[in-house]
Amino acid sequence: MSLLKRIESARPGVAPGAPSGGPSAPTGTPGLPSAPSSQRLLNQAPVRESLREVKFRIQSRVIQDLDPKLDLANQVEVRRQIEEIFGRVIDEEGLALTRAERVRMLEQITDEIIGLGPMEPLLRDETVTEIMVNGPRQVYIERNGRLELTNVVFQNDDHVMRIIDRIIAPIGRRIDESSPMVDARLTDGSRVNAIIPPLSLIGPVITVRKFSASPFTVDDLIRFGTSTPEMFDFLRACVEARLNIFVSGGTGSGKTTTLNVLSSFIPNDERIITVEDAAELQLRQEHVVTLESRPPNIEGRGAVPIRELVRNCLRMRPDRIIVGECRGGEALDMLQAMNTGHDGSMSTGHANSPRDMLARLETMVLMAGVDLPLRAIREQVSSAVDLIVHQSRLKDGTRRIVNITEVQGMEGDVIVMQDVFVFEQTGVVEGKIQGRLRPTGIRPKFVEKFEVMGIHLPRGLFGFA
Repeated sequence: MSLLKRIESARPGVAPGAPSGGPSAPTGTPGLPSAPSSQRLLNQAPVRESLREVKFRIQSRVIQDLDPKLDLANQVEVRRQIEEIFGRVIDEEGLALTRAERVRMLEQITDEIIGLGPMEPLLRDETVTEIMVNGPRQVYIERNGRLELTNVVFQNDDHVMRIIDRIIAPIGRRIDESSPMVDARLTDGSRVNAIIPPLSLIGPVITVRKFSASPFTVDDLIRFGTSTPEMFDFLRACVEARLNIFVSGGTGSGKTTTLNVLSSFIPNDERIITVEDAAELQLRQEHVVTLESRPPNIEGRGAVPIRELVRNCLRMRPDRIIVGECRGGEALDMLQAMNTGHDGSMSTGHANSPRDMLARLETMVLMAGVDLPLRAIREQVSSAVDLIVHQSRLKDGTRRIVNITEVQGMEGDVIVMQDVFVFEQTGVVEGKIQGRLRPTGIRPKFVEKFEVMGIHLPRGLFGFA
């Protein structure tokens, strides 16, 4: 988006491309004096509302005086010019603002012009893991696994729509009445979903699943309590031994974060191809090819679904295929890839338990439109998948690996599974669930692969001497 369009979209009460009303009072506040004193503002409305109106007026003047030829990529220069114009306008208007109010207002105006407006402070807050904008007047966040209502507000529905357009424009996606839902990503990899009227009855809704600018490491997940060092040593061995792994769990349970950490165990000399709806994985290996699906254009054409990308990447000489999430018919192509020499592939899926994950895979294969008997599908699943890592968000908000389960094969028409490790809750201390991932005493069959590849684990890892 050019600076001129970005500036227009930041004008209070003005839709992108609409003519500006200049530095006069913003829409909805007719007759507001051009330079009211702070005392007059106090008499007219509550302090918070008055400062907001002042901010809108100052913002309009800053936008009017900005050089539209400025290169938006040069944010240092853009910020410098905004700060210079802001200081001059404040002095001209003779506003009696405290230093804290000046700093806060400058930051808000800068965020509105070159950032994502009211969402920017929440995006910068590393303790916030999810942002939920429910229309212009209600913004929730998730912090430490719990929801909190914030005091962040937008002006109106149009303001929220401008922020949505600012998010999706750089990646070539669109949202309007004919296509009122969109998935996108921010520059740091954070996942964004937006849905607008007429489907949403409360106004435009934005949901942002934040991702850390630097990917979480094994040490981070151990510190968070997701699992233990011994379990990650075991999972590292599984990845190096080229087992096919599915990470299952509910919404917000941390599947993608765990998949990202598991993918970090892949040796650096392998060619990895990732396939995602919106690119989120942050692999650090040298040889990584990232593919991203494409929605249809305004004529309803040109869509490239994940399934086509999975089929295409089989022709790209991959050592490993990583599908961000299996949701439909691509599961069949993923299973076929796992069964035809692409060992060590990984993906995630929504499920309530490891057994449910296999049932979901069966359903997704049927969604591919192939006429296969159920037993044939189960044989494909049982021969393709070696391990299921199930993750859950517990009642205290923590995300933990609660099952590591081996898929052993078929017995009759049933897929045989065996838990290798299970989370055992031992109590609750100060609202925090205590427990550990304990071995079940079963030695998985695939340990033979470890020995062939020279991978040695402690004998007592599986619960026997």
